[in-house]
Amino acid sequence: MTSIPKTQFDDLSLVRQGKVRDIFDTGDSLLMVTTDRLSAFDVVLPDIIPDKGKVLNQISVFWFKQMENIVKNHIITTNVNDYPDEFKQHSDVLAKRSMLVKKADPLPIECIVRGYITGSGWSSYQKEGHVCGIKLPKGLKESDKLEQPLFTPSTKAEVGDHDINISFDEAVKLIGTKKAEKLKNLSLEIYKKGAEYALSKGIIIADTKFEFGLLDGEIILIDEILTPDSSRFWPLNEYEPGRGQNSFDKQFVRDWLTESGWNKKSPGPKLPQDVIDRTSNTYKEIYTKLTGENV
Repeated sequence: MTSIPKTQFDDLSLVRQGKVRDIFDTGDSLLMVTTDRLSAFDVVLPDIIPDKGKVLNQISVFWFKQMENIVKNHIITTNVNDYPDEFKQHSDVLAKRSMLVKKADPLPIECIVRGYITGSGWSSYQKEGHVCGIKLPKGLKESDKLEQPLFTPSTKAEVGDHDINISFDEAVKLIGTKKAEKLKNLSLEIYKKGAEYALSKGIIIADTKFEFGLLDGEIILIDEILTPDSSRFWPLNEYEPGRGQNSFDKQFVRDWLTESGWNKKSPGPKLPQDVIDRTSNTYKEIYTKLTGENV
């Protein structure tokens, strides 16, 4: 078991530190390193989750390959031996938790797909009868499967700020009609394929989010895809509409934080060790269920 809170390479230049990923510029490409940091409610928490970065990275690699017939992605290689020479001396840290990727220009929206009504979508439906401007039938229960998955974009926030849900029309204003329609169609197609596969493994993907970028004028999939950080995974054999669901993701941490009385502002509280251990084991379990392999 290893824990990497952040990458510290004195000889390399860190160009961006996200909530979970550290990004280095190699010249022609970027090196993305997935750390064991954990964020919740858009705040990076003080504790780390052992091996979480390896799980996230390898799940993304698995799904990127699955979706290549739908959309291209930014991966060049995940083999440390093929990285630029200056990174090879750090292979023990980078193995299984990094990828060399193409330099795409990120589009300024996050593409959220909701297959079930839960989380902020459930809260919005209870108050207003709609989710991000999309009116839904009356009488839905918490965690109900929606008749059709919903595409509900949001803005991208800087670390420490909150993403803001926006309507499709607002997304059009940000990126134009053609790109917005393309992102909607790609997001729904990726979600449907991923959700169908996961269901065959006993997992419900309740909702998720994708990020896309432009490379030579073409839209490609970037960042991460269908991971426990970007999605809600529910065990199929425990699914029961009308209540919140047990999960294979960081919902357990979100629930603990909510019950702790934390105001959801930085800095976040320290997590009990049992919450850290349970979260680490949950991440590993979802990887094994999806891929049939161990971390």
